[in-house]
Formats: sequence, structure tokens, C-alpha cells
Amino acid sequence: MGVLLTVGVARSLVRRHNARVRAAEKRARAAERMAEIGSMTGGLAHEIKNPLSTIGLNAQLLDEAVSELPIAAEEKTRLSKRVAALRREVERLRGILTDFLQFAGQVRVEPIPADLNQVVTELADFFMPQAQQQGVRLRVELWPGELPAKLDVAHIKQAVLNLMLNAVQAMSGGGELILRTLKQQNIDRKPEVALHVIDTGPGIDAATLEKIFQPYFTTKSGGTGLGLPTARRLIEAHEGRLEVHSEPGKGSDFTVVVPAA
Repeated sequence: MGVLLTVGVARSLVRRHNARVRAAEKRARAAERMAEIGSMTGGLAHEIKNPLSTIGLNAQLLDEAVSELPIAAEEKTRLSKRVAALRREVERLRGILTDFLQFAGQVRVEPIPADLNQVVTELADFFMPQAQQQGVRLRVELWPGELPAKLDVAHIKQAVLNLMLNAVQAMSGGGELILRTLKQQNIDRKPEVALHVIDTGPGIDAATLEKIFQPYFTTKSGGTGLGLPTARRLIEAHEGRLEVHSEPGKGSDFTVVVPAA
């Protein structure tokens, strides 16, 4: 009886082992297939960019040629509007492809010691004209002194700029954009530095909050839905995290948190 029981247990273990092996092989094949698809779509996007640039250049030349045509002003205006629409769509497609390539590409960060306050100051100076153009007041609240962290400055600026653009777009009727830096500790009492990107827009409901980091999910007309996923990837590459707190009617607070240096 004991022998039969032992044989039964052994067979059961073998079956479970074989099932695990088959499942692992299936996952490996699926991962390999996804990698192939990723490589193909990245190559396809690059291939599309080249003829798209040619179309854009020819649309510009066509626009210049229309302006020199010896025809009635009304007809010239009609043709110019059509060419302008073509150029806008070319630029929109170019933007979609650029966002896709940034999201699909491998993130390689090269962190160096940097002051988060200095990074935020430079970003605010750069972004101020665009905020004013959109009727948004930009306010900067910096932690006293330096906030040292290991940052790939170009990548962290790209991530924060995506958050700032999202914030301004959320405040279509104007409002206030606040950049606030802080020093804090995580649950293991390790030092961190944080940047809050706060807007006074309409806020985000709970159902939408669950989807905002999904690629291609967007609530804006003309948006690609890759800005927030790309920002999160860049921040996580710094061993950091992107947090969000928002309520309808109370604005939103996107917080970039990275380890302190």
C-alpha cells in the first residue's frame, strides 16, 4: 500500500513538473513573439517617418507655389486651406510616430549627481511662455537649499515636461500650475526627493485614474495617450515612481519621487 502511494505521489509530481515546463515554454514563446512584434512595429514606424517627411516637405513647397499662383484671391485662399490641413495632419502623424518610438524604445538612463531644484528652475524658465500663452499661471515652490539626486537630466526633464503639458491641456480655461519640490523619506526611512506637478483643472475620476497609464488611453482629442506611460517608464528607470492624486473638481497632483543622492 505504501509503495502504491509513493508511486502515485511520484506520478503526480512528474505531471505537475511537466505542466510547469509546458507553461514556461508557452510563456517563453509568447515573450519571443511579442519581442518580434515590437521589433517589427518599431522598424515600421521608422520606415513610415521617411516618406512622411517627404510628404511634409512637398506640402510646404505646394503651399508656397499656391501663394504665387496668378488666380483669384478667393480661389487661392481655398487651396491654401486645403494644403494647410494636409500639413497639419502630417505633423500630427509625425508626433504620433515620435511618441510611439520614445515609448517602444529601450530606456537607457545615465544618472549623475544633480540638484532637482536646478532642474525644475530650468524647466520652469523654458515652459513659462507656453503656460502664459495658454492662460496658465506657473508658480514654483522650491525646497530651501539643494535637493541632490542621481538623475539623467535630459530624461527626467522629458518626463516632467510631459506632466506639465498634460496639466496645461487639462486647464483649457486657464488656471494655475504649481511645481513644488520636497525632501522626504520612504517607508524604509530612506531619503527621497519629490517633485509635485499640481494643476487646478477639473480633476480625474476614479474610473479614469485606473486607465491613465495604459498606452493609447487618452481623454483629449488629438492626444496619443503615450505621454503618461512614457513619463512613468523614464521615472521608474531612475528607480523612482510616479504617483497621482486627483479628485473631480479639485485638480490633480502628479508626483515624481526618486531616491536622494
